[in-house]
Amino acid sequence: MNCSLSNTMSARALLSSLSLTPKTPPDISAQKRNHCLGFKHKYPFHFRIRVRLSSQSQQERCHVDFRVSARSSSGERGGGKVRADVKSEPYDISESIPESVKFEQAMDGVVLGKEESELDSESESEIESSVPWWEQFPKRWVIVVLCFSAFLLCNMDRVNMSIAILPMSAEFNWNPATVGLIQSSFFWGYLLTQIAGGIWADTVGGKMVLGFGVVWWSIATILTPIAAKIGLPFLLVVRAFMGIGEGVAMPAMNNILSKWIPVAERSRSLALVYSGMYLGSVTGLAFSPFLIHQYGWPSVFFSFGSLGTVWIAVWLSKAHSSPLDDPELRPEEMKLIMTNSVSKEPVKTIPWRLILSKAPVWALIVSHFCHNWGTFILLTWMPTYYNQVLKFNLTDSGLVCVLPWLTMAFSANFGGWIADTLVSKGLSITRVRKIMQTIGFLGPAFFLTQLSHVNSPAMAVLCMACSQGTDAFSQSGLYSNHQDIAPRYSGVLLGLSNTAGVLAGVFGTAATGYILQHGSWDDVFKVSVGLYLVGTVVWNLFSTGEKILD
Repeated sequence: MNCSLSNTMSARALLSSLSLTPKTPPDISAQKRNHCLGFKHKYPFHFRIRVRLSSQSQQERCHVDFRVSARSSSGERGGGKVRADVKSEPYDISESIPESVKFEQAMDGVVLGKEESELDSESESEIESSVPWWEQFPKRWVIVVLCFSAFLLCNMDRVNMSIAILPMSAEFNWNPATVGLIQSSFFWGYLLTQIAGGIWADTVGGKMVLGFGVVWWSIATILTPIAAKIGLPFLLVVRAFMGIGEGVAMPAMNNILSKWIPVAERSRSLALVYSGMYLGSVTGLAFSPFLIHQYGWPSVFFSFGSLGTVWIAVWLSKAHSSPLDDPELRPEEMKLIMTNSVSKEPVKTIPWRLILSKAPVWALIVSHFCHNWGTFILLTWMPTYYNQVLKFNLTDSGLVCVLPWLTMAFSANFGGWIADTLVSKGLSITRVRKIMQTIGFLGPAFFLTQLSHVNSPAMAVLCMACSQGTDAFSQSGLYSNHQDIAPRYSGVLLGLSNTAGVLAGVFGTAATGYILQHGSWDDVFKVSVGLYLVGTVVWNLFSTGEKILD
């Protein structure tokens, strides 16, 4: 091979580029070359060819860089680069170029004097610009959206029973005690898998565990009408099985996000995922009555449960437990995640003694208990409060039912944005977590104390909505703190604290019934306010945003 530069051309480097698209499919041998470029498929391709020649003098050896980047019509990309060292022999370039080719046309797109690093970045940017926008969407936020949709299905499948139980109890002649037993059977399985789900997620990865959970509870949802027709014991078992599936969801999600989400985006991502639960309740409450009226109560379980098959198909094809497991992750996003994330490979053993010896861990557990006591009471007893105290007909007041859930969905994302903004401005994570959780405790406490002073139903509903809206700031407080203090064990930590939270819901709901038999709603709210204040003190004294477990 000869490399020739004329005496009139003393430029240090010459780079020529052109683009071409073949009009006819190449032969079989071209398929092999396409495979070498990284393509699995088809035609036509759009090629971009760059040739760079550089030399220090006419008599010395010169370098030739031949670079090809190609993109198929399906969006696949590939490329290659070859460098050759050749010896130059001078001759007049003008003699080798046909007269019909104008110099301006031949030099169209030529860049002189480019360094190699500039060429690489230029090439990458051109290839990047040819990629469809949906492929450029950050993969970490694809994971967040998929987790959001999983939690949307989670609460849709959970709240549908609260609507369907009315026609079911009429059909099967269930008394109130039996209805209460059916409703509580969900928590038998839900409690069982909180810690187990966290251990499983931290050791084998969150993708498998969350996928298992969605498939398990979707199957249980579909089997609910069949079990109810067979008999009450079968229905109780199926509802407990559903709790097993939903019990692993939160620990598995926490494990995945601890690996995928940088610290500066943690609050927003968790707030979005948890708002899926609130919107799931809104969706379930909105569509269940329509489905029951049109197609009968079994249709609620069949339709909601079947949505899980769609989700799992997307999850298996798009999700990975860690960025390190994703072969399609772009290098720049990998660098961003790994630079700003501290979670590493799955753990092999759980250091229980070390975990339980840390004061911030117990601050999480106690605060989660105090938080969920008030939250579960508001959510489970709120319809009764509206009916008995405010004299609302819940059948005709759908907005009143869903307003708190909508308020929580908005407040959770607004609080997440505030928290991440404060972190990006340089405020310590510890201070941000304490500020957000203090709002999550003192906000509900304040608005609950105002309920005894309002005189109109509208003001009472506003107080309840504000109480639950400020409660949602906890998503950027204690719910984000598991990943702060122990990112590698975040699934186990959430399992521990959420077990306390579920127990608070079970005991709080039962205690509320006892209090109402011997007291008033003011007494119910006073207990919740007292626990909110205890949680505020414990959280501000013992919590931290710094990593305490590696």
